[in-house]
Amino acid sequence: MINYHINITRILSFTLVSFATFAQSPIQPKLENQGVQIIKSQGYEFKDLNKNGKLDKYEDWRLPNETRVKDLISQMTLEEKVGFMLISTTRMEGDYAFQQDAPKAEIKSGFNEEDLVQNINMFSKKPLPAPVMSAVGTTKAVTQYNLRHFILRANTTAKNMAEWSNNLQRLCESSRLGIPAIVASNPRNHITVDASLGLSVGTTIFSKWPGELGLAAMRDLELTREFADIARQEWAAVGLRKGYMYMADLATEPRWQRVEGTFGENADLAASMIREITLGFQKNKLGTGSVALTTKHFPGGGPQVDGQDPHFVWGQDQHYPGNMFDYHLKPFQAAIDAGTSAIMPYYAKPVNTKYEAVAFAYNKAIINDLLRVKMGFKGIINSDTGPIEMMPWGVENLTILERYQKAIDCGVDLFSGTGDPTLLLETVKKGMVSESRINQSIERLLTEKFELGLFENPYVDVSYAEKTVGNSEFQKRGDLAFRKSIVLLRNDAKLLPIKKGTKVYLESLYNNSKSNTPISDIQSKDWGIELVKDKKDADLVVLTVTPTAGSLFSSTGSEIKLQLSDNKIDVAYINEVTSSKPTVVVINYSNPWVIDEIDTKNLQTVLATFGTSSDALLDVLTGKYNPTGKMPFTTPKSRQAVLDNQSDVPGYLKPNGYALFKFNEGVGY
Repeated sequence: MINYHINITRILSFTLVSFATFAQSPIQPKLENQGVQIIKSQGYEFKDLNKNGKLDKYEDWRLPNETRVKDLISQMTLEEKVGFMLISTTRMEGDYAFQQDAPKAEIKSGFNEEDLVQNINMFSKKPLPAPVMSAVGTTKAVTQYNLRHFILRANTTAKNMAEWSNNLQRLCESSRLGIPAIVASNPRNHITVDASLGLSVGTTIFSKWPGELGLAAMRDLELTREFADIARQEWAAVGLRKGYMYMADLATEPRWQRVEGTFGENADLAASMIREITLGFQKNKLGTGSVALTTKHFPGGGPQVDGQDPHFVWGQDQHYPGNMFDYHLKPFQAAIDAGTSAIMPYYAKPVNTKYEAVAFAYNKAIINDLLRVKMGFKGIINSDTGPIEMMPWGVENLTILERYQKAIDCGVDLFSGTGDPTLLLETVKKGMVSESRINQSIERLLTEKFELGLFENPYVDVSYAEKTVGNSEFQKRGDLAFRKSIVLLRNDAKLLPIKKGTKVYLESLYNNSKSNTPISDIQSKDWGIELVKDKKDADLVVLTVTPTAGSLFSSTGSEIKLQLSDNKIDVAYINEVTSSKPTVVVINYSNPWVIDEIDTKNLQTVLATFGTSSDALLDVLTGKYNPTGKMPFTTPKSRQAVLDNQSDVPGYLKPNGYALFKFNEGVGY
């Protein structure tokens, strides 16, 4: 019995060891190579990225990323490292982003080989003290300047983007070390009023969803995660593996012109949204199907003085009159806890605080002491576009080299705004920044690429991209989100849901114009109502009101006003209609508009939208969908309430008398 027991024990031990060995055996990843040879070793395949005929550690996918990164850094020249620390706009064939008086051309999948050197600030349109190469001809960028981080702003087909991405990765793979590129983009899935370059790409071939405020209005974290997962699949399918998004900033200053890109004023809601978005795009950890996010704009860009934006000299100051600095950190902590790959500091400089009055990218107490040490962020610090050359608030007296020195000392790893590494290289060669410090940034940047699996397979399947992007199943979920994002604020006259047989006239007010919503623009559905072409024939009028101050980048520094009449809406006409016909007023909120110019006695039925579709609106109006949305921010009662507000304090905590529509307000049928 004893011998039998010993034999069984030995067999079990051997089995467990064998199972453990089997379980630990590496799994061959899919390799895609279009410019290098495959090395075979111990029954596995590897890419010979540096073309030396042997297996280097950085090419060995079985090794820990830390080991691979260290080996690759040891093989990189200083010039290759410095080029790796820049991310700039890249342009496709026929794509003339940021180019003044650009020719009209069809965007194709080839490269734009033209350098774009600008003498004016691309945002403020003001002269620059020195020219900036904001985009580099693609081949030159990769082969001469060693760039591997790019921002794609082109709005084109999935086929074009996928083919272009493969062309870019093939070029990178042919380089000395075969280091792949990573391509970033601003949001591509949202209906937005201001689709300016640098903010959002606007309406694209990707699945369409409500704006960020609308996602927050849904109060549906599960659908929010699903949105991010769907967008992740679409982005990765065309080769976009880095998102310049999302904004963790809080909409506490109603005049700020970037409220539309936030998740509202409430830090806890915004934190929940950021967590779900991050996990949806990146998954639980970065991997082969992930899109790495760059959460912005640390430490929260909402509390701008008078709502002016720090893209401009007149908006460079950020203040905290309500002493709520820490409140704005909550969504960023949520992003860090969810594993966000990168964080972007804003251009603004804090005033009247304990912190140095310099732009956040130059602010060591903010970037190092607060973000890295106290909040525990270990990822990439990615500057916003142009703090070195265009928006050096608080450090205007420093030379370009000294600005690089100060920003790197604070912790910046990746600089956006220029594609020319010459001055950064000079900063290092002059000993103003040590190569060991540069290596710290390269380590973070390379780790992201290794985790995304780009060294094994940076290529995409073009046919798969065409089938995936914007497919009908994805859009069905976006259509549900449109409906869930609509907020019913007032139904005092009980005009809603619209009764069957009602004759309805739909009219939109936007940009100082009025237009009957063409029935042909609405998908053929039976809502049980009759859509008429003339207002006089209607039993009920639906006015969709879309206020706009114009693009953020058309700012002149003049006072920002939130009244409808100051935002291209004919208020007299609204009052005329509401006093003569039963009227439903639908307001698209890209800011917390002040609507006190509308006669209150006739304003009894009001809905809020945040970028939606006509079909979704009609489904809500007719009761096919019972509205469930809740306001993501508070709207001020008057202009004076706006002038008196404290920029860092959310609306729901502002004094009594501030609010017309409150945060979290919304009713159903």
